[in-house]
Amino acid sequence: MSRLRRMSPRRSYDQYCSAARALDVVGDRWTLLIVRELLAGPRRYTDLHADLPGVSTDVLASRLKDMERDGLTTRRRLPPPGAAYVYELTGRGRELQPVLQALGAWGQPELGERRPTDAVRAHWFALPLLRALEGTGLVEVRLEEGDFHLYVGATDGPAYGEGPAPEDPDARLVMDNGICTAISRGDVSLADAVRAGRVEVTGDGTLAKALREA
Repeated sequence: MSRLRRMSPRRSYDQYCSAARALDVVGDRWTLLIVRELLAGPRRYTDLHADLPGVSTDVLASRLKDMERDGLTTRRRLPPPGAAYVYELTGRGRELQPVLQALGAWGQPELGERRPTDAVRAHWFALPLLRALEGTGLVEVRLEEGDFHLYVGATDGPAYGEGPAPEDPDARLVMDNGICTAISRGDVSLADAVRAGRVEVTGDGTLAKALREA
């Protein structure tokens, strides 16, 4: 049986409405969170599974096949010595970034206090911080949970990445999880957190200067 035939048929609302058609493609559980992970660039299946706690291997494999069929992702094999398959967003898939940003902004009041059962990854704060930054440039963020970097204002390629910035960043932000969570919830603006000394800003780039002068 071909790989295409093994994919589950796409369910449809059967409504002639662009919102309904969009939900036909991305409305399944986990799909948009897979997009969130792939906004960091190509990811291996094992990396995706590790950063999507709660998803079963069967469901993840099924969603990835559906997303490839629907033109949101592609799968390619890395050259040796890696020789592993990675998944990455297509241009159509990357167009979902503002959708996720809008959904995240709408969901800020739902965050509340972190529950004991809530998983967290440092890079999950990437999209909220991207909403708080203006301009363009590379920003490194250091948290207790780990480091990640942001491609502020990028219109192509990854929106963020895990770990330290791959080159000298335009700005480096150091903060604790508490203030980063408060920024993500919308309790305080990034500029106010910088003025209050809750976020340390270093760097000589335009973004660093703008944050220190805000």
